[in-house]
Amino acid sequence: MAQRETWATRTGFILAAVGSAVGLGNIWRFPFITADGGGAAFLVVYLLFVAFIGFPAILVEFVVGRRTERNPVGALLELGGNAWKYVGGVFIVTGFVILSYYSVVAGWFIRYFFEGFRGSYADRLATHGGEAGAMFGEVSTGMDAFVLHTVFMAVTIGVVALGIRRGIEVATKAMVPAIVVLLAGLAVWAFTLSGSGAGYEYYLSPDFSTITSNWTNLLPAAAGQAFFTLSLGMGVMITYASYLGEDRNLTKDAATIIGFDTGIAFLTGLVVFPIFFAAGITDPGEGGPGAIFVSMTQAFADLSGGRLLGLLFFGTVAIAALSSAISLLEVVTAYVIDEKGVERWKAALGMGGVIYLLGIPVTYDLIFLDLLDLFADGILLVFGALVLMLLVGWVAPQFAVEELSKGIGDLGSLGQAWIWAVRVPIIAVLAVSLYLGIVDYVDFLTGPFSEWVSANL
Repeated sequence: MAQRETWATRTGFILAAVGSAVGLGNIWRFPFITADGGGAAFLVVYLLFVAFIGFPAILVEFVVGRRTERNPVGALLELGGNAWKYVGGVFIVTGFVILSYYSVVAGWFIRYFFEGFRGSYADRLATHGGEAGAMFGEVSTGMDAFVLHTVFMAVTIGVVALGIRRGIEVATKAMVPAIVVLLAGLAVWAFTLSGSGAGYEYYLSPDFSTITSNWTNLLPAAAGQAFFTLSLGMGVMITYASYLGEDRNLTKDAATIIGFDTGIAFLTGLVVFPIFFAAGITDPGEGGPGAIFVSMTQAFADLSGGRLLGLLFFGTVAIAALSSAISLLEVVTAYVIDEKGVERWKAALGMGGVIYLLGIPVTYDLIFLDLLDLFADGILLVFGALVLMLLVGWVAPQFAVEELSKGIGDLGSLGQAWIWAVRVPIIAVLAVSLYLGIVDYVDFLTGPFSEWVSANL
């Protein structure tokens, strides 16, 4: 087997991991999930999940990846034995499923970006009867969605085919700083808008009664979003950590990545919700996955300077989407390289091609996006993370503490505290979240999806 690639610099690894985390999960998914969960009430639960579940969990993925220097399948095979490789396979499947529809959504942002060049967003809406929903309906499905899905996957495959240093590291070093700068500028502009105060109140002033009365919905949504946005349960952090040296302080790297990711998610809310309320959009959660397209387009049509700001916003998200897509394709590509001995460019092209095909139905009808997203986010992500926590917490805890101490020194009681956090509260929360996620998915299958099948087949 050829010598495995490594990161050229610590900055390259950090930005690649941050780039994976800050993509559509933060800028597309976070606003509508937050709105659906009641605004600030969801934000509180989400931040608690990131701090007390996300941080210990990302350390688990880091130690597994660096210890084995393998992809998720090979890593779990090495640590747990033959039966555990099938759990590693769950991570590969998760990456497949998420990237298949993620690419389609990324294509929507590219389309909206180019719509801004064709005229103001008010003019673009006028061609659809002034209805932002009608415009989204045209953009989200059909030939244009198919073509942009094709283009986006082609670019993603090209970057991954170039390798860790020449492809992923170079691309993310350029993209991640651009995302931060653009979002910060948009947040400053949003602060100046008349009427934005209501957006800040919605986003930053939690009604704790909402949390207690709606915890069965908030818990799985917050767990899924925390893992989605941190790229946990997908095998990304296992794979990226497999290219690390033993001298790296994993806790420092984890804190840096989570800090950047959470900061960008929070910053996105400071952009989106003030703009919504300034434009008179007081129900930003209406519309699900299409909410941000409908609401933001309407806002950019109504606000002064909306065309320029729309270009900046949709362009920023398109860049962020690419940084995340690269990481997802790298997981499945690394699997083929490590376990099958296939050359990188062939692995990237082959696996990317299959993922591309899986995403095509989403360009036909959005019911397939819900079908894939609810399955990946509510079940696959949480299940993979849960079983990985069981492996590290109960089957092979000693190796984990030993690996974490490299680059840090003697952890003392902190090492055992981390293991017990993995063993009990994290596993318990993930188990409950998985149960609730399964219930939600069954409700979707027997409700909206069943109705769609009856109406279309």
